[in-house]
Amino acid sequence: MGLIKAAASAIGSTFKDQWKEAIRCEDMGNDILMKKVTTETGVITNKSTIIVGPSQCAIIYDNGRVIDATAEEGVYTFDTSSSPSFFAGQFGAVFKEMWTRFTYNGATSKQQAVFFFNIKEIMGNKFGTPAPVPYRDWEHALLNARTGGYTPMRLEIKCHGTYTFSIIAPALFMTKIAGTADIYKKDQLVEQLRSEVVASFSNVLNSLSDDEYKFPALSLPSKTDEIKDIMSESVFDEPLRNRGVALVSFAIESVTLTEESNKKIDDYELAGDQYQQQGVLTSAYANAVQDAAKNANGSMNGFMGIGMMNMAAGNTFGAVTSNVANNVNYGTPAQAGANQTAPTQNQETPKADTWKCACGTENTGNFCSECGNKKPEENVCPNCKAKVEETDKFCPECGQKLK
Repeated sequence: MGLIKAAASAIGSTFKDQWKEAIRCEDMGNDILMKKVTTETGVITNKSTIIVGPSQCAIIYDNGRVIDATAEEGVYTFDTSSSPSFFAGQFGAVFKEMWTRFTYNGATSKQQAVFFFNIKEIMGNKFGTPAPVPYRDWEHALLNARTGGYTPMRLEIKCHGTYTFSIIAPALFMTKIAGTADIYKKDQLVEQLRSEVVASFSNVLNSLSDDEYKFPALSLPSKTDEIKDIMSESVFDEPLRNRGVALVSFAIESVTLTEESNKKIDDYELAGDQYQQQGVLTSAYANAVQDAAKNANGSMNGFMGIGMMNMAAGNTFGAVTSNVANNVNYGTPAQAGANQTAPTQNQETPKADTWKCACGTENTGNFCSECGNKKPEENVCPNCKAKVEETDKFCPECGQKLK
């Protein structure tokens, strides 16, 4: 038993009346995914006409067996003397590899019918993440003090939008999801696969935030085309494909940050604003210091005014005051002397503990910087451990004989 496609020349007025009695399925629109069509007697007689419409796949089902299938639009004759074709349309290779008998819940159906599948892209299905999902946001990258590189800010977001899907393996869809129901609607599938859709969306999000794309979290609603391209290049929905369904695209309509994520971004941007503000005000402060220093008569008043300005600004410039002031050109030496305290003369910095090597070089480390010899061990009294000189014969502290 199998299907024989009518010749194009035969599709005309000759069979017009016969086609009124043909087994067919009207356009299923966007709501019906599978529909069973049979005769009043439940038997498909020899030479029956079967019409497969655009974006439809037809599976001939006979007493628990799939005996033929086609996803190619056209008019067919059911011929009990012919062999199954299993070649027609986009699922030909899949049908060739199918087993020829299906059981559902252990029961074998006693019927003959044609199951029509809607294989076009099903649009307008809503989704939302019930709980926040993680997202790495490169728009607010953070400096990694350990590596010196940048890492994305880790946010948590909620997304709402729509997605599209299509049936890519009618036989799998029939065995894993729809069974032999008289009609199977989109709403049934959407409800059944809700968690799988959200899981697949999370997989897509991971790619949107990786090093190749780095899409900012709040820009995702404008990336519908890019998301579809990414989904066409990689498999994000393998559990769904194993049941005969594939997700085609996601359109994100809104992105909501959690309260904690909003605070992270606010703190990040506030820190950036303060840094920029500090840079501008520090420049102004340096100019003010220079102007005050050049004015011999008003320098003291000028510096007092700057100090008051600094206090009003929350001591923003306290850390830079000394650096700026110490590097300012104060004008004439007399003006400089009036505003500076003279350094202490002949003030020596205490030297660290030194030792003299046999080569004559003074050192502070454990080895000579000139010849590399190790620093000699100190001479100590074996009794009281007091430091003694090389020439001492007795310890000056306890009187212990040394030599």
